[in-house]
Amino acid sequence: MRTIQGVSVSAGIAIGTVRVLAAVDYAVERRLIDDPQAEIDRFRAARDTAVAQLKQLRDNVAAEFGENKAELFDAHRLMLQDPDYAECVEGLIAQDKVNAEFAVKSAAEQFAAMFAAMDSSTMQARAADVKDVSRRVMNVLQGKRDSTAQDGSVQGDAVQNGIVQNGIAQNGESHIIFAEDLAPSDTAQLDRAKVLGLVTAKGSANSHTAILARTMGLPAITGIGDAFDPADDGHVAVIDGTSGAVFVDPDEATLTEYRRRKAEAEEHLSLLRKLKGKPTETKSGQRVHLYANISRPSDAAAVLANDAEGIGLFRSEFLYLEREDWPTEEFQFDAYGQVAQEMGDRPVIIRTLDIGADKQVDYFNLSHEDNPALGYRAIRICLTRPEIFKVQLRALLRASAYGNIAIMLPMITSVQEVRDAKRILEEAKSELRGERIDFNESIQIGVMIETPASVIMADELAAEVDFFSIGTNDLTQYTLACDRQNPSLERFADPHSPAVLRMIQMTIEAAHRHGIWCGICGELGADLSLTDTFLRLGIDELSVSPTSVLPLRNVIRNH
Repeated sequence: MRTIQGVSVSAGIAIGTVRVLAAVDYAVERRLIDDPQAEIDRFRAARDTAVAQLKQLRDNVAAEFGENKAELFDAHRLMLQDPDYAECVEGLIAQDKVNAEFAVKSAAEQFAAMFAAMDSSTMQARAADVKDVSRRVMNVLQGKRDSTAQDGSVQGDAVQNGIVQNGIAQNGESHIIFAEDLAPSDTAQLDRAKVLGLVTAKGSANSHTAILARTMGLPAITGIGDAFDPADDGHVAVIDGTSGAVFVDPDEATLTEYRRRKAEAEEHLSLLRKLKGKPTETKSGQRVHLYANISRPSDAAAVLANDAEGIGLFRSEFLYLEREDWPTEEFQFDAYGQVAQEMGDRPVIIRTLDIGADKQVDYFNLSHEDNPALGYRAIRICLTRPEIFKVQLRALLRASAYGNIAIMLPMITSVQEVRDAKRILEEAKSELRGERIDFNESIQIGVMIETPASVIMADELAAEVDFFSIGTNDLTQYTLACDRQNPSLERFADPHSPAVLRMIQMTIEAAHRHGIWCGICGELGADLSLTDTFLRLGIDELSVSPTSVLPLRNVIRNH
């Protein structure tokens, strides 16, 4: 057995035979031409054909996956119709007197290098897109056929390998596809009846190819790099789209374990089919909003796959924990905006930076503390280092123009902390107005209730914010004076303690007295033994891990 570690881009398990897609050589001969205008006309005709093909592909994707997933190919069409792109290609033809194919390839390389050099990971991912659309134009110029076009003009790498819709496979089997890389247009055309999962040497979790894989429900792993080996063709493999692990020629123990996990996942999928689109509502008509918790932008796919109504907790500190230096405003805007766009109209509640205690980051240069759980963390860092906080708030505000984002403040113990945070938020809003940058002026602000102080002050806090979300992990720790990182205290740190449940009740009642909603985003939200209690207390929202959404909906609907 050979074990390869890649980067997870789409969750799920696939077990099957590997089919390696041979890389297509896009070497283009540079030819000198006598009539530049004729060559420019040839480029324009090929571009128009490529735009028509993308329109057909866009319509196919919209019909199968919905309009929002088809927007990628609208963006691809706009790339081809961009005056700067056309000017670059035509300038190369006119000035250097070269053939259209060579000019298109050269322009693609220039634009891809420009995108790759940008700070924004979203813009970096566009490098693959400009290569994809340029390849399409080159294929038209070279007279290759395309299965997506009604006139059958051009085809991509995946089409040539017989794994797309209407393509002809060499046998009737389904395969795990291994490739150096896959273009978004190829991924959109994959025949899911013939493809079990995807593994690529190159690519990123932010790429359109990755987003399409998640939309299609295909387990996918990228970034295996030099471990990609064409000799794996025909071998059995297991891919774990959650951990990013690939097992080539798995041993019997690995096969048995992953067959078990896959069976469990299929049972979960059966539950999804039964409950997808159904309201989270008790038999008596009590409605509860059922959201999901995430730590990374790529987790949004699991939220949608499990039919959560929104994101109740986006732990933004992971954007800091997974880096070796400060995440820039552009980097954060990119991450928040990606999730907001992927979630559409569904709420996305983003918790501001919650570093400290058990989550340490070297570049913050935090001093050693004897009791970090009661120390310098979360909102305390943000209010005393506003230059850090404002970068995040600006990114959140900018992203709010692209979806239904709300901001949630952690570790609040007083009204003054909320007011200080809101003052910095107003400063960020004022700066963006001055820069003429769009954002949601009425963005909602909430606080996490996770300290006894915030419970005691809940009436006053409710007058300052739009919602409460109870963080039961820390609320249990601080209410019972038990460090949750200390395993010897496990028997004393009972989250079912009447003291903790009374704290939750007091918070819900205070919220409702002041006309705001109250949810739970800690682990207790998914504790099915407490669901009846929370319903009785009048909880408005529960936010849990994506895989807990459907079992919880099932319990609530049968209550």
